Amino acid sequence: MDLKELRRQRRSRFMGSMLPYVGYVIKSGVAMLLLLLLIVFSAWYTSLLRDTPSGIPIRWVMLVLLLPAAVHSSFRTYLQSPDTIFLLPQGHRMKEYFARTWVSGNVWKIVRLLFVLITVWPLYIRTDESPRSLFATVLILILVKLLSSYGLWRETAMISRPAAVAYNLLRWAVGGLMIAAWLWQPSLRALIFILILAAAYLAACSVPGRHSVPWERLIAMEKNQGSRALMILGWFVDVPGREQRVYARRYLSRWGSGIAWRSNAAYRFLLTKSFARGDVFAIVMRIAVLALLLVWWNRGSYVGSGIYLFFLFIMGIQLSALRKLHSESFWLSVYPLPEGSKGESTNQFIFRALLLLALLTGLPFLATAGERPLPVLGTFLAGALLAYVFKEYLKRKEATVDEDF
Repeated sequence: MDLKELRRQRRSRFMGSMLPYVGYVIKSGVAMLLLLLLIVFSAWYTSLLRDTPSGIPIRWVMLVLLLPAAVHSSFRTYLQSPDTIFLLPQGHRMKEYFARTWVSGNVWKIVRLLFVLITVWPLYIRTDESPRSLFATVLILILVKLLSSYGLWRETAMISRPAAVAYNLLRWAVGGLMIAAWLWQPSLRALIFILILAAAYLAACSVPGRHSVPWERLIAMEKNQGSRALMILGWFVDVPGREQRVYARRYLSRWGSGIAWRSNAAYRFLLTKSFARGDVFAIVMRIAVLALLLVWWNRGSYVGSGIYLFFLFIMGIQLSALRKLHSESFWLSVYPLPEGSKGESTNQFIFRALLLLALLTGLPFLATAGERPLPVLGTFLAGALLAYVFKEYLKRKEATVDEDF
């Protein structure tokens, strides 16, 4: 069996399944709006570079932007559940299969990392007192990326799941220390520290016991990767066969328990519980935290209002994925939900969630309300209007789908 050819065929089939939706993405109004926002961001960033304010904590900005890009890693193995039977005899040869997986995963992640670095670099060299060499910084970040990818691969194969979780935290801590040392310490001292820390991390990764091929975990990771790709496409077009990963967030277990036990509120209850335990919640929360930090930094200008509306729009796009959350659920066809309650409950949930996010991410503006009352009030009204526009857009889209059937 040619394992390299098997992976190539599986990758080709997956990419082929995505191609029919590319046209919908290109024609989508959301795609055009994202392009417009990219143009607006480019104009704002160019203006910032021309008139760079003093006091920017640029090293912290670099650390916050580069750490996720350098440490976050993932791989597309294209493994399937039957492989635990049919590929199991090939376990001793699976390095041939995984070699291309590791290389391609790192290449695309390094491209993403370099894109982030090149984007922020003009601001860095204008504001830092002693900027590092671009070439040396690229090499250090690639080292962190390769080390992190290796660490993720070892974590996946670890027999003990608590050990894998601990090593995941260790991987992020090591990556953060390496990048921070390079940004804050003298070059030679930082390089020595990075090499010693890398050697210690590699030695630590060799300690826990591990599987030769962690079939079940790799299959679960692949399923999550495929579901994430379908979720992104779901922003633009209806995609069948989507699955959601479920997380046990006990601190949110009581959320939704106060909803009245009535048939017209049944789907709202299900949606609330599903949102609290799904991928969309984590994505929205990360965006909200980033928005809160950037809005606080620019709270005294119209730039802050633009950032606020931009991130609110992104969170609205993420929340709109909830429309397809249970689109293929068998139980919804069995349980007698009132006609139209599914779409109405979803739209109301998204509207209320977006209003709450608009309030929370806009809190930094209250610090300048005494000096700029009208701009602050206008910003909050614009956020509420954006939430209402999303609600009406989703309502019209729901009505269009109903007419098609």
